[in-house]
Amino acid sequence: MEKKNYDAVVVGSGPNGLAAAITLQRAGLSVWLAESKSEIGGGMRTMELTLPGFKHDVCSAILPMALSSPFFRTLPLNEHGLEFVHPEIPAVHPFDDGTAGVLANSIETTAALLGEDHKSYTDLFQPILGYWPKIERDVLGPFPIPKYPVEMMKFGLKALPSAMSGAKRFSTKQARGLWAGMAAHSIQPLSNIATSAIALVLMVYAHRSGWPMAKGGSGSLAKALTDYFISLGGTVQTGFHVKSLDQLPSSRAVLFDVTPRQLLQIAGHKFSSLYSSQLKRYRYGAGIFKVDWALDAPAPFISEQARKAGTVHLGNTLEEIVAYEKGIWQNKVGEKPFVLFAQQSVFDKSRAPEGKHIAWAYCHVPNGYEGDMTKHIEAQVERFAPGFRERILAKHTFSPSSLEEYNNNYIGGDINGGVIDIRQLFTRPALRWSPYRTSTKGLYICSSSTPPGGGVHGLCGYHAAKRAMKDIFKIKR
Repeated sequence: MEKKNYDAVVVGSGPNGLAAAITLQRAGLSVWLAESKSEIGGGMRTMELTLPGFKHDVCSAILPMALSSPFFRTLPLNEHGLEFVHPEIPAVHPFDDGTAGVLANSIETTAALLGEDHKSYTDLFQPILGYWPKIERDVLGPFPIPKYPVEMMKFGLKALPSAMSGAKRFSTKQARGLWAGMAAHSIQPLSNIATSAIALVLMVYAHRSGWPMAKGGSGSLAKALTDYFISLGGTVQTGFHVKSLDQLPSSRAVLFDVTPRQLLQIAGHKFSSLYSSQLKRYRYGAGIFKVDWALDAPAPFISEQARKAGTVHLGNTLEEIVAYEKGIWQNKVGEKPFVLFAQQSVFDKSRAPEGKHIAWAYCHVPNGYEGDMTKHIEAQVERFAPGFRERILAKHTFSPSSLEEYNNNYIGGDINGGVIDIRQLFTRPALRWSPYRTSTKGLYICSSSTPPGGGVHGLCGYHAAKRAMKDIFKIKR
């Protein structure tokens, strides 16, 4: 590689690395972006994992926060080929008796389908939707000093309780199950403090802008971000695996879209003993086991609403979900996992050959789990969509270890860059005035191991870049 001076270097091209690179480049700085794989994107890649012509999302598939991200929505990504596809229904939670909890685009429609919980649901979400624009940036930022403290306090009173506590406001199994499935995206026991926050944020975004997917696959979002970055004058280097700082071009700032473990390996010798010890104590969360299928026809869900949803949560009652999610933190795997299922080709015909389909699903497992969950996941799909197995043409699986091999940030299969519990919600990866700064001037971390955590929103990279701009380049706006 030709040595050249840059203002900033970004290591890693997931949504946060790309967001950091774009933010810096938009400020008039020269940025060099390094990616270890041959293709940009990190968790936003689309590949033919099963059969030719079947385009599967390797990791991220449904993008609840991408369209509404306070960062992404400022970018002209449509000018670089990005289109979002909106399923008719964002998410559905079916039950054994054929009924379902439905997360519709509007609060009114969702509440109307929850029977006795109509008022409870409306009373919960209507106020939040009203003041969400005021608090959004604080909720999705570091160490918030809220501009609207009253509204932030109102949200906090609903977000800080555990999901199990939050479920007490509902009486029907449809509302309780729907709520539990949303909260289970936290990948924690639902008895943990602040697991209600995950459910609230996901459901708010469903009512604000839906749960879209990128047409052609999540790789389309990565491509649009990359093309935009290059159009600004940015430089991209793929196939460049960074193991030490000596490999990097000269620059005034380096931002790492990696987790604490890789950061220590690359630059640990530069850090203070206190900062290094904090990174070493950083806690990773549960992993996932994922299956992709090539199908002869869509999943034949009993629930009509489930057949119209982009995402289907398969876990039956709140009690079943609570028991399974608690078990994986005790290193136990139940036979009826909570399964997150996506059916992209029902809404995006470009994802499979004509008349054929794809499906994508995963369940949570203990970190580093070595077993095979394929049969259990398929049994859960079959439970709510009898005849599903007969439609399978081919399949591909990702275990926690193969996910980590694919993306080094997925330690033990942890796709969130570390557990997002109350202890690491705002102190990830270390307790510092700015979580994006390391102990060494000019070195920053911008991955999902920083606030606000996992998800395709780019905000970790955006906030880290803004911090570097103020510290190093004295750019305040």
